[in-house]
Amino acid sequence: MTQLKSTCRVVTVYLGMSLLAITSRAQDEVFRPVAGEFPPLEKAHAYRGELVFVDHANRRGSIRVEGVGKYFRNAPHPFAMLPYGIVRYHGAPADLRDIPLGTVLHLRAFLPPDPKVSVVPVLPVDNKKKNSGYSGAGIFPAENHVLLLEDEPSHCQREGKVWKLKEVDLKNNQGMIVASRDLKEGEDDEAGEEKITFDAATRIWRGRERLSVADLIDEGIWPASGKKALDGQAVLLGITWKPTPDGVFTRFHISDIWLDETAIQRAVQNQTETHKAFIRSRWMPAWIDSVEYGKFGSATVTATLFGGMDESLYADFKKDVSAMMNGVENTLKHAGGNYGPEHMASRGKILEVLKTDGKVPLGSSGIQVRFKTDLITEGIRPGRIVRIRPGGNWPHVRLPREEFIGDGSNPVDRFPTPAIFPKY
Repeated sequence: MTQLKSTCRVVTVYLGMSLLAITSRAQDEVFRPVAGEFPPLEKAHAYRGELVFVDHANRRGSIRVEGVGKYFRNAPHPFAMLPYGIVRYHGAPADLRDIPLGTVLHLRAFLPPDPKVSVVPVLPVDNKKKNSGYSGAGIFPAENHVLLLEDEPSHCQREGKVWKLKEVDLKNNQGMIVASRDLKEGEDDEAGEEKITFDAATRIWRGRERLSVADLIDEGIWPASGKKALDGQAVLLGITWKPTPDGVFTRFHISDIWLDETAIQRAVQNQTETHKAFIRSRWMPAWIDSVEYGKFGSATVTATLFGGMDESLYADFKKDVSAMMNGVENTLKHAGGNYGPEHMASRGKILEVLKTDGKVPLGSSGIQVRFKTDLITEGIRPGRIVRIRPGGNWPHVRLPREEFIGDGSNPVDRFPTPAIFPKY
């Protein structure tokens, strides 16, 4: 009996160790997006940092990633937007060109789907675990292809959170705020309190007004000097980073404070209109699900429109509406033709618009269009990325040189190349 108990203990310990090993392997599982499938957000690697470089035409840039070490020592880390990657700024759809340098952003990112054509450096899959001296670990993750990139107010709105202001400390129109990011409804997280700086350049939005720190002092809302309790006042914050005095290595800075719902909704509306005008001039991105070839170059194309746009843009895709479709590179730059995207685009009519029932993965709109054309082009093939223009009030424009790749669709034909980035 003693021997049997001993054997059971050994088996139990072995099974326990096996389960731990399996769990560890599951956590370390390498996930890479594949063509034709929108990757699940829960498998993305999450990190945040300051935007320090933007190459908007190629939908890429660099982030100074927040880690456990000395933030100012962290070298910029290149990232690229996935073709279906979504950018959010001020709670609204955006393009990289809309976001000011210095803005602190939240990223959800993956390994490069196809390392051979990555527009940023390809790193070892475990790179986020490597220690970088004074900067610590985690500041150069291999997951540098972004599904979701959002600023602080966009992140809070998506997660149903607000910043609750606890205390302000002022001197000479600048100072420090103690605050925590919490759920709108629920107990405050005192362990998550942060000290964040502000100064005379911080923009304060109330209703339809833009105020300054001096205005709040004049109104008696904030003291001219010293501390005042703010009793958990709920606001949204825009966060940036500035070099910090007094030997503090990681402390963020407030660029904007939205005091009420009217103020943030005006910011949302302004950014939404900016993005709508942009998409109408560059066309809606999508990928090709299938192509049914006919005779003499005719074809019926089924494409899924990418997500993250304003609903009014999707509403322009209707049955029997004329449309144009043009192949693009994975950075969404138009391919073929030097006189605008319509120069080499396939022309035709939308036969049908289909909407997916149920939950739609991030990156997808859940909307498919079936498009009939009499002359299909090389760039319109299953799995390829395209842009589509519905008929109506979408303008015909001539794009700047950096936003198209000329008469070929070779992914190597970029402007500029990844050689501009440092070697790791």
